[in-house]
Amino acid sequence: MQIRSTTILSVRRDGQVAVGGDGQVTIGDTAVKHDTVKIRRLYKDHTLVGFAGAAADAFALLERLEKRLEEYKGDLKRAAIELARDWRTDRVLRRLESLLIAADKDCTLIIGGSGDVIEPTDHVAGIGSGGMYAAAAAKALLKHTNLSAREVVEQSLHVAGEICVYSNQNITVETIG
Repeated sequence: MQIRSTTILSVRRDGQVAVGGDGQVTIGDTAVKHDTVKIRRLYKDHTLVGFAGAAADAFALLERLEKRLEEYKGDLKRAAIELARDWRTDRVLRRLESLLIAADKDCTLIIGGSGDVIEPTDHVAGIGSGGMYAAAAAKALLKHTNLSAREVVEQSLHVAGEICVYSNQNITVETIG
């Protein structure tokens, strides 16, 4: 059975970055868990990471990202590029099925297994089954409200949870700044 789940969203506004995610895990057509936390703080709490995809794979990648952050003294871009390089070239890592959003005070990145390290131009990044729904809601809220980054993430994840059957409204949000 295919495991599907997750809406992860990152928004940056007014010196604050927020990363949030829903809590649902779905196997096939059954929601089997409703309160999973898919957001982690890394490198002395200076980096937020959200993950979509296979949880065991994501944890293996989070561990490697943490090591790279330590190695490069918290330089997220450098650590992400090295992680993506490892992920793409290592035979074992290449099989990992996950996607990450990582953010610190300076940048937000989407990191993928095909070697992708993408920094969104508009400071909004969404991944997972409901990621694009949440990103669309966030872009509208950023354009038409004065909500904080945290509030935009919360509201956008609620919207995605109403639309995407693989997402729910049990939301976790972490912020920096």
